[in-house]
Amino acid sequence: METTKLTIRLPRRHVEFAKAYAKAHGITVTEFIDRLLWRLQASEKTELHPEVEAISGIVPPDVDAGSEYYQYLMAKHSP
Repeated sequence: METTKLTIRLPRRHVEFAKAYAKAHGITVTEFIDRLLWRLQASEKTELHPEVEAISGIVPPDVDAGSEYYQYLMAKHSP
């Protein structure tokens, strides 16, 4: 694979995080960024399964699904 050098400016805290993360996972910062970019590119190409797409948007945006599900479980498992 052909590579090229890139110089970027980031806040110090981001650089320190990247270095610490890479070290903790036994990779270089370059490998860390490469993997992150690869995942971002792969996620853009991912399409939803037709069945998932068919039910998307059924729950109105003003409904708190987590709270509703909690209430359902409480009612289901209450004596």
